[in-house]
Formats: sequence, C-alpha cells, structure tokens
Amino acid sequence: MSLDIARLRADTPGTADLIHFNNAGCALPPREVVDAMTDYLRLEMEIGGYETAARMKTRLDRPYSALAELLNAHADEIAILENATRAWDMAFYAVRMAPGDRVLTTRTEYCSNYIAFLQRARRDGIEIDVAPSLDNGDVDLAAFEKLIGPRTKLIAITHVATSGGLVNPAAAIGAIAKRANVPYLLDACQSVGQMAIDVEAIGCDMLSATARKFLRGPRGIGFLYVRRAILDRLDPPFLDDFAADWYADGDYRLRADARRFETPECSFAAKVGFGVALDYALALPMAEIETRVAALAAALRARLGDVPGVAIQDRGTRRCGIVTFTKTGIPAPAMKAMLAERKINVTVSVAEATRLDLIPRGIDKMIRASIHYYNTEDEIARFAEAVEAMALEHAR
Repeated sequence: MSLDIARLRADTPGTADLIHFNNAGCALPPREVVDAMTDYLRLEMEIGGYETAARMKTRLDRPYSALAELLNAHADEIAILENATRAWDMAFYAVRMAPGDRVLTTRTEYCSNYIAFLQRARRDGIEIDVAPSLDNGDVDLAAFEKLIGPRTKLIAITHVATSGGLVNPAAAIGAIAKRANVPYLLDACQSVGQMAIDVEAIGCDMLSATARKFLRGPRGIGFLYVRRAILDRLDPPFLDDFAADWYADGDYRLRADARRFETPECSFAAKVGFGVALDYALALPMAEIETRVAALAAALRARLGDVPGVAIQDRGTRRCGIVTFTKTGIPAPAMKAMLAERKINVTVSVAEATRLDLIPRGIDKMIRASIHYYNTEDEIARFAEAVEAMALEHAR
C-alpha cells in the first residue's frame, strides 16, 4: 500500500491544530493507540489489575511478535522495558569486562550512554576508544576498524545522533564487528520507525529503542533486542523472580529468552498501546516512510538555508528526518518559545547531549526540528516562513 497522508493525519488529531516537528522527542500517537490504553485502564478499574492482565494476555504478548516482525528477529529475542535508556543499560552492563578491556564508540555517542562508559571506566577500569570522524561528520570506518584490538570487548554506537540528522553506517560497522568477533550494541532510539531496521542486515547483537519517538507509541516503554547466539554470554546486571527461578538447591537459573532482562511490573496499558502502535507501523510501507521523511527533511533544510542568518548544522553523507540549525542573533531557546507561540513544536539540542561532536564545533545550543511521515510539504513551507518572519522581526 502507499501512504494515505490524509487518512494518517485524520488518525492523528494533533495535526489539525499544530505543526509537530518534535517527533525525535515524542511523536503524536494515532488515536487508536490512546483508545487502546484508556480501554485497558478502564478495564483495570472495573475488574482489577491482575485480572485485566490475564484477560488481555494476547494483547500484552503482541509487542514481542510485532517487534520481531519489524526488526527481522525472533519473539524470544525481545525484552520490553520501561524506557530505551534502561534497555540499553541492561545490555551494556551485562557485557563482562575487566580492567583494561575496551569499548569502541563514535563521536556522536549519546550522553547517557557515554556516562555509562565513564562509570565503568571509573568502577571497573575499562577504557574508552572513540573513532575519529571525517570532515563531513561521517565516522572514519578505516580508523574505526584499526582501533579494535584483543582487549576490545564491545562496539557500542548510536545509529542516529540526537543532535543532528546524520545516520551512522550501522551495517558497515556490523560487518567490522563480525570480522573482529566483537559484540555490537546499537542504540536505535532515533532510527526505528523512520527507516527500515533489519538486525540481520545490520549485524548487531543487541539493539535498544523506545516506543514514543518514530514508532508513535506511548511514553514510559522501550525495548531491547538480544541475539539468541549471544544471550548466554551476557550477565544481566540485576535479577528478580521474573528473570530467574530460585531452586531448592539454593541456586538460580536464568530464563531461556531475552525477557531475563525484564522486570515483572510495568505499565501494562502502555504495553498494550505499544502493540497497537507497532501494528499501525507494520501496516505501512516502511520504504515509503523512509523516503518521505528524508525528502521532507531535505526540503526543510533547503528552505531554511535560504533564510538570512540561518546555518544548517546537520552533517554526514546520509541524513534522516532530524534537522538542526542555528540563527544568528536569536538564541535557540528563544526561537523555540517564539515558534511555540505560533503552535509549532520543536526542541533545543544542547552540547551536553553529544559533547564529543558539538563542543569541538563550537555549538552550544541549536534548534532541532524532526519530521515524520504525517507532516506535509505545506507545514515545511509554513515553518520556514515562520523562521524567516522571526529573522526579519529581529533584524528590525
């Protein structure tokens, strides 16, 4: 099927009243996602929480099979967690590393992940290798591969940086990881839902992401993919009676699937809503989504590039639906507020989010406008006109 933009926008009530260019923060969910969650909560009110979970088991199980279909994985390789950060943490801290062992990453690594590297460096004595970037922002793949040595125990990268439209070459890095026989953890928070993600083609052993961004699911839920072949090489950082069984001999045994990384309590309503959001995504042609999002973002960059004083800050050979820019004389937080007055949603990317990338470039704060398939060419034009109007007002 092709994308029916009018229907998609009708399914998304917020598009009638505002321009939502903050999809990399939290996309607007389809109406049926919200309906499924409220119906679930209403049933909890009427019959009880545990009873509702028992009655709705099929719908609560749906995210596992849906994610397996979306990612070209198996349902037993999926764990559902309370957010993408916790999903990434569960994978990263499960990788056994000793003093002197090394983790390899890129200059666009997300701050939360890098802080975890630093903690293990301080606590466990591991070392961090950061591959250099080329002049256009792309990771230097030749240098990346040369940094791998006998003590490299993990490759961990962010697929799409939070602070720009650059798409890292996940599959090329997967090929490097395979040649070196090093486990590979991919933070796909900003890529799942706006582009095709195939864990077999990419070659990652672990992948984390959230529901709330380009998958258009609820907040407060994320997921972790763990390849079957690597599962028993990982040691979950903490366990409970859901992740493992306690035996009479005084020992315990882990679950046989990726749900050993879960805990038993979560937002069950969000889990049901996530399943609905995934079904909504699976019913759409991902190739068309990827093409449309990239084209809309390219059009926005072109329009903004014609506005005096605006500098596009996105880098890389391949770019996606995230557009970042600065405007001379107007601080990014002030511009965000001015756009909000015009019912346009954006956010501000700060240097602290990707220090290794933005600080050497002299960027402190910039506007991040992120596009999804339900956005339109008309919204692109209106956004650029709003920025240009603000520039003219400021010039006076």
